[in-house]
Amino acid sequence: MASDTTKALQGASILATYNVLLQVSFRVITFVLNAFILRHLSKEVLGVVNVRLTLLYSTTVFLAREAFRRACLSRASTADWRRVINLLWMTVPLGAVCAGALGYVWTRWLEAPDVEHVPAYPAAVWVFAVSAVVELLSEPLWVLAQAHMFVRLRVSAESLALGSRSILTVALVFLRPDWGLWVFAFSQLMYAVVLSFCYYRYFTRYIGSTAAKDSHFPITSVRQMFFTWGTQPFDWALVSLTRSFMMQSFLKQLLTEGEKYIMTFFNVLNFGDQGIYDVVNNLGSMVPRFVFMPIEDSFYVFFARSLSRGKIAMEQNEDDIAIVAKVLQSLLKLVLLIGVTVLTFGFSYSYLALDLYGGSLLSSSGGPVLLRWYSAYVLFLALNGITECFVFAAMKQSEVDSLNFIVDYFRDTPHEPLAALRPNLVLAFTFFCSWVITATSEWVLCCDHGKAPRLLHVTLGAACLSAVGIVTHRTERELVSFVWHQFLPEFFKKKQS
Repeated sequence: MASDTTKALQGASILATYNVLLQVSFRVITFVLNAFILRHLSKEVLGVVNVRLTLLYSTTVFLAREAFRRACLSRASTADWRRVINLLWMTVPLGAVCAGALGYVWTRWLEAPDVEHVPAYPAAVWVFAVSAVVELLSEPLWVLAQAHMFVRLRVSAESLALGSRSILTVALVFLRPDWGLWVFAFSQLMYAVVLSFCYYRYFTRYIGSTAAKDSHFPITSVRQMFFTWGTQPFDWALVSLTRSFMMQSFLKQLLTEGEKYIMTFFNVLNFGDQGIYDVVNNLGSMVPRFVFMPIEDSFYVFFARSLSRGKIAMEQNEDDIAIVAKVLQSLLKLVLLIGVTVLTFGFSYSYLALDLYGGSLLSSSGGPVLLRWYSAYVLFLALNGITECFVFAAMKQSEVDSLNFIVDYFRDTPHEPLAALRPNLVLAFTFFCSWVITATSEWVLCCDHGKAPRLLHVTLGAACLSAVGIVTHRTERELVSFVWHQFLPEFFKKKQS
């Protein structure tokens, strides 16, 4: 059992590493794409797309699949995959219902943008809704790939889908900027089609192959990828667990996209201001999406495969719970340090980042203040994500409903993963000094004093960041070793050899 846990840890680490690289690639492309779009389309179009239409899409796919993913991945190691796949196919009709209801609300109840500035709004809404359902067609295969650690499949599929969407967006913005929302509607549909096609193409070739037989892959025919009727088509315990996760998913979506719901339903900002806000939000959320989300997604699989759901820590395998506790402690320490780093340096470099990226359009408004607050918000996102991914993997259904937490789980064991949140005084002092130096540097040197003072401001920031890195390496040896071995396994092996 312990060896299975170690194997799951290795798989989760590799998956997290590839996911981080994938997310970095995604966001770099999006970052460049937004800079291009800002100079070719109106900020009103950008606001409608990146706030309202993206909200419809994300709400549909998240509500339709998140609870199913949580529940099905937690039973992956002992699953009857025929019943699991049957349950996962329920995401499609659920997604269709959500897409239809939200599409109706978006076109009938909400204020429509000015046709002159933002043409084709109703059509774009329905294309985004259809795209969400198309993406859900690949959900059973996504869970199957995630549960069996098909890392390259996910990276390849999402890279191809994103690349196709980006190329089409740039081409249409450059050739037909007058199309407005049609540009983004076609591009989003392209993304969903390519993503689903990649998963179906891969599994139709893999199932029945020698590699699948050698690995004892649970699906032996292409027909089994789809819904199959039987005397007991569903695992009703899994259905009940999914229902419990459903409420958590709803609350998580509200918390994650709360500001977009407020802007969409209460009209607190016009579409142009929403476009500016979204650019600032994308900059602020780079670290959570680059680092935190891939780690959470990957290590949820590790926790779910290593722990028996519903059993307290004392009832788990002793070696397994020791590994799990150590990993949880290391992850908490890692995301805590990343969050504090973002908070420390984000405060002093928000104005400069926005000014370089979007010019006075972003830096002269309330963007810098918003980005500074977002830097503080990142710290809470960091800790919430990892703790949530652990408790959702470990809790039984009644605990999911009542939201009991981590300290009770480890109460009768010698393990204290939450000890990771206790600050190291030397490192904390280094962060504080870095904040004082960079904040003073911004006030004295940035950002209306010319290029040379700006360069000096950046240089001081780099020096402080280096100091933080050196002190971290000296005071957090165990964490450095964890990151080195788990997130850079291939590099480490090559160096050792």
